[in-house]
Amino acid sequence: MSALSTFAKRVRQLWHGADLALVGQRRERRMRMLASLVMVVIGLLWGLFFSLNGYWAIVVMDGVIILSGLAVFALTLRGRGRSANLILFGALILVVVASALLLDPPTLAAPRASHLYLLPMAVGALMAFRDDPLWLRYGVALFCLLLFVGLAASVWRPTDAHALPDEVRVVGSWVQGGVAMVLFFVLLHILQTDTAERSELDSDLRAALRERQFVLYYQPQLNAANRVIGAELLIRWQHPQRGLVGPGEFIDHAENTGLIIPLGQWVLEQTAAQLRHWSDEPLFRDIGLAVSISQKQFRQPGFVAEILALIERHGIAAQRLELELTETLIVHDMEDLTRKMNALVEHGVRFSLDDFGTGFSSLSHLKRLPLSKLKIDRSFICDVLTDANSETIVRTVIALGQSMGMTVIAEGVETEAQRRFLADNGCSQFQGYLLGRPMPLADFCAFVQRHNA
Repeated sequence: MSALSTFAKRVRQLWHGADLALVGQRRERRMRMLASLVMVVIGLLWGLFFSLNGYWAIVVMDGVIILSGLAVFALTLRGRGRSANLILFGALILVVVASALLLDPPTLAAPRASHLYLLPMAVGALMAFRDDPLWLRYGVALFCLLLFVGLAASVWRPTDAHALPDEVRVVGSWVQGGVAMVLFFVLLHILQTDTAERSELDSDLRAALRERQFVLYYQPQLNAANRVIGAELLIRWQHPQRGLVGPGEFIDHAENTGLIIPLGQWVLEQTAAQLRHWSDEPLFRDIGLAVSISQKQFRQPGFVAEILALIERHGIAAQRLELELTETLIVHDMEDLTRKMNALVEHGVRFSLDDFGTGFSSLSHLKRLPLSKLKIDRSFICDVLTDANSETIVRTVIALGQSMGMTVIAEGVETEAQRRFLADNGCSQFQGYLLGRPMPLADFCAFVQRHNA
């Protein structure tokens, strides 16, 4: 796939979606991308204007706006929302404050108006950082409001050398005031709408937990001999009005609200029950099931006791239960993580590290944890045949896993060429659309019978 088609695909992924629960996420991404494009266009136009008039100091500031807009756009495409938001608000705050002090000093003829943009920016910060820590969410908003108060109450400016003429600023104060208030109203409306949507989603999720509206799908994991050795469990929401809803539309909300804990407990209970059912069937008794564990779920004080009680209650072989951890989880509180993992490994539970290579874990973390499996992230697999860096990373991860006595599984395998490359380099297990999509239990059982009978 060419770089241009890959870029176009990522843009389409960000700008399109089909389900109501993703409206908030799509809106946030679109607003961020629109803001980045506006920054680039405004930077170019003002840069051209001020360069023609010899205001080179302001041209430099316009250059910063353009570079910031491009950075925000690129980070949004990569899914790094927090970094994009930090650059976006940092650049906007810098531009507004610089404009208010250098271009728009208050005079008797024309009041300062540039600082009015700080009001809609404060509302925007509450939206942009809504899923981030409270200190960041409210810190950015309060900082914008404090700057607004300071600029509104003060007439200080470092110099009048770059101040625009009063006759220009008189008109500009009306225009900027009107635009700022329109933005303020629009963002308040969006904030209210978003809050209502989140409240509705929260209510629906609580009802779904009570009424058991969730179902589990199984994505097969195969070995080099094309035999099914396990499956990754993926949750779906069987919504009474909207039909089958994917996890990307509700898992983040469940994580942020704490609903992920009872949801995760339900998944583990269903997993153990299924393993117990299969233990009496020769064709399925060796099949393992992998379950992703959230940070909040793992950090519960009684997590280890809960897992051990689950295994004892259902009478299953602990080694058939595989708990998937993410790199984000393992960089927090290593002591607690290691203690809980060791306690479970002693009873036979296996652990895998999901999406390896995309997070912030180091080799020092890796060697301390009792992991049995590494999962190579799909972002490396999709480019492994066309990108030298992805190829090197995949080879390295396979060699690393083998040297540490761990099984290496590649997820996101979509072509036979990818699978052949992975097998030739020592990867022993595979997961992806080439082998099998996530499927209901009945379809998975039929899949196993076709491959393992």
